[in-house]
Formats: sequence, structure tokens, C-alpha cells
Amino acid sequence: MKTNQIIRKGIFAGLSFLALFTPATFAQKVPGTIVAFKESSSKSYVGSPSLCVLPNGSYLASHDFFGKQTTENQSIIYRSNDKGKTWKQIAQLEQFWSELFVHNNAVYFIGPIKANGDFVIRKSTDGGYTWTNPTNEHNGLILKGKYHCAPTPVVAHHGRLWRALEDSSTPKKWPSLYRTMVISIPADANLLEAKNWTATNRLEHDSTALNQQFLGWLEGNVVIGPNNEILNILRVHTLDQHQEYAAIARVSDDGKSISFNPKQDFIDMPGGSKKFTIKYDQKSGKYWSLVNYVPAQYQGIMQLDRIRNTLALCSSSNLKDWTVNHIVLRNDDYKHHGFQYINWLIDGHDIIALSRTAFNDGLSGAADYHNSNYMTFHRIKKFRKLK
Repeated sequence: MKTNQIIRKGIFAGLSFLALFTPATFAQKVPGTIVAFKESSSKSYVGSPSLCVLPNGSYLASHDFFGKQTTENQSIIYRSNDKGKTWKQIAQLEQFWSELFVHNNAVYFIGPIKANGDFVIRKSTDGGYTWTNPTNEHNGLILKGKYHCAPTPVVAHHGRLWRALEDSSTPKKWPSLYRTMVISIPADANLLEAKNWTATNRLEHDSTALNQQFLGWLEGNVVIGPNNEILNILRVHTLDQHQEYAAIARVSDDGKSISFNPKQDFIDMPGGSKKFTIKYDQKSGKYWSLVNYVPAQYQGIMQLDRIRNTLALCSSSNLKDWTVNHIVLRNDDYKHHGFQYINWLIDGHDIIALSRTAFNDGLSGAADYHNSNYMTFHRIKKFRKLK
């Protein structure tokens, strides 16, 4: 795959001249469909995109706000009734880093109640307009304590639902404070009842691994492996400027234990140092992911987890060997542009996706690549045929 190819129509290299446009005019240049916008001067940034398709075909989307001027406990819910062309805000919830998913014709929202807070779940039976309130262990308070995650999938397997998260109750600093774990529940159980959930042990990272360069793991996502095993695949934090890794932790079939072997459970994965999700597509027989791949011309500049200006579609048949199939989005300015924290679904022949997007807005622009000012919706048509 050539990394210097032109990306989708309407995105240009060298965007400084566009600062002359008015904000309304410039919004037309932002890739995809704008779902949410927050000017960077507010010191409040758009985070944690999540996406689901309701039984009637409507889309729900969510994001939270992070930054110094936020309480880091507010999520906004949007709905689209026209396949992502337009969006309308329909709810605001006290929740953070959370994932939308549909189960048994209801929609759920799962994640911490606040940054590093109790882990909760809410339910809506009217398409996202109203939600339950997780006040105790009988109506959605799953785990009390300090928990962290990103919006990653809830996966159905062997009659159970599985979800990865991290315990953040240790006194260590980011990211070494995070201990990975997985929770699960029988698919026919009441998801709001805490006693129905089973949790694995909390597993710390091995700081001696990767020649003592393994500084932490976080934002794991459950994936069912080629041999039908339950895996939790996590982003790996190092200071490396040339190589990225992901880690594969292994979960027991009963959902009670999780383990990791540093001698065999690291994989070379493009974008592995940033948040990603992996999903299996039965039609192609491959695993797919949308990642912040770092082309060669950006390597050696800084540690790779800080370069998020390229979004690539990748695939693998075995979760270990990955191919960069297609560059979906890229901007030459890696300091103030990013297409990151992608939340995506397969929708027939297409992929639909939400991006936490840092992009020039004709005002003050994004604060930097990380502190995003947009949430944008994208459709990647006929993704299986892209090269």
C-alpha cells in the first residue's frame, strides 16, 4: 500500500490557507458528516465516540467531553433516521468512556459513571430517548470502584456477553496504573442486575517485557480468536518511534480468569499504540480494524502513539499478521490533525464509523492532534474490495 496516495475527495495537503474561510464555509471541508463540534478555546474536547444500529435501522451515536473545563462525566446521545446524513441530539447522560450496543431489541450504554469511577450500564427501550438510572446494584451499578475503558465492543459468544475494561485503583501513574480485566454475563440474564455479572482477576502489565519498554496497556477489546478462544486485545504503550505492538490477553471459558504470556502474546500491529477495535467478518473470513497507522515518513519523529493523522483499514486472517488494505483518511499536519478513537460497525457491504476528529475549523483550530474539536461520521463503501 503506498502511504503517499491522495485520500478522499475534499481533503487537501497543506491546509493553512483554509483558515481564511468562515467557520460555516470551512465545515464543508471537514471529512465526513459533522455530528458534534466544540471550539478548542472552550478547553472542552470531544471524546469517546460510540455507534450502534437500532432494530428499526436508525443509528445512535454518543460522545463525551474531556479537558480542564469539563467534569468528565457527561455523555451526549444523538440519533439519525437517514443512515447518518443528519443527526439530532436526543439525550444527555451522566456517564463517561461508554459504549452503545443493542441486545434483545433494547439499547444499552455501558462504561464508567465518571472518569475512573463506578462501572455502570443503562437501558433504553424507546430508541435512546430515555434511560434507566444506575443508582444501585439492582438497576445498573455493576462494579463499585475506579474503572477505565474506551468505547469497545460488547461481544456475544457461547451464550454470554463479554466486555473488556481496566481497573484503575492502583497508586501508579498513567498508563502503568491500569490492570486489565473482562466481565461477562449470560445473554438471557437481566443486564442491570450486578450479581449476574462475572469478573476475571485484575491483571497488571509486566514491566520487564519488551526489554523493559512495556510501560502499560489499556483500552482492551474482546475478540473471539481463530480457535474460538476469548481474547482481550489491548493497545500497548512504549516510547518507541518505529514499532507498534498490541497485547493479547487470554480469558478462560468460564470468564473467571485472564492471563498473558509476554514471550508469545505481543503482536506487531499497525496502530497498536492507539485505541482500536477488532471485529471478525464472516463473509470475508478476516478480522478487520480501523487504526492510526503511521506511514514511514512520520516514523522517528516522536513516539508513535502521538501520531494520529492517518486512518487506515487493516485486515488479518489470524490476528498476528496484519495488512494495511487502504488509507481512509490522512492530513499532512500530524501536530493538529487526528482521526482517532474510531468506533465502527459493518453495515452490509460498507463500514460505518465515528471518529474523534481534530481538524482545522476556521477559528482557533484543534488544540492539537489529541484534543479533538469534532465528532464525524463516515461511510466506507464496499470495504472488502478496497486496496
